[in-house]
Amino acid sequence: MTNKVILVDKENNKIGNEEKIQAHMKSLLHRAFSIFIFNDKKEILLQKRAENKYHSGSLWTNTCCSHPYDGLSTLECAEIRLVEEMGIKTKLEEIFSFIYKESFQNGLTEYEYDHVFFGNYSSDPILNPEEASEFKWIKIVDLKNDIEKNPNRYTAWLKIMFTNYFKFFESYENHNM
Repeated sequence: MTNKVILVDKENNKIGNEEKIQAHMKSLLHRAFSIFIFNDKKEILLQKRAENKYHSGSLWTNTCCSHPYDGLSTLECAEIRLVEEMGIKTKLEEIFSFIYKESFQNGLTEYEYDHVFFGNYSSDPILNPEEASEFKWIKIVDLKNDIEKNPNRYTAWLKIMFTNYFKFFESYENHNM
């Protein structure tokens, strides 16, 4: 993936490009994606972000996330990144999107128009150690409960998704598995 992100307005219209760290330093709204992989036991695959990540290192989060780049669709970029980060090749479906803004202690801010994709895969991933240090499969309800009990273990965007968009996870679990 490139080190430039796609800047967008609140309707997801492209308004430019910016170097990734600069976009996070300037708190510029940019396009992103988050992927959730489910197995045949109706569990979600989580990754623990590598300690050296530019923010939120060593926190548990969704299966994969990144930023799309010009020239390919967000879906194509998500599929490529899922292979690069987790060694998983599977079909993805965009389920919802949302905007969130979260500032971090290191001065960076995530201000993202996040496209959320779901997919199915029932083998263990092959982690890229530069991206993820661990993985685990967890039931949706167990993850929701643990986020409520131990919020400091999880990334900001995962907590936002499970707080504000939990109905999508329940619906996917009940109807698409």
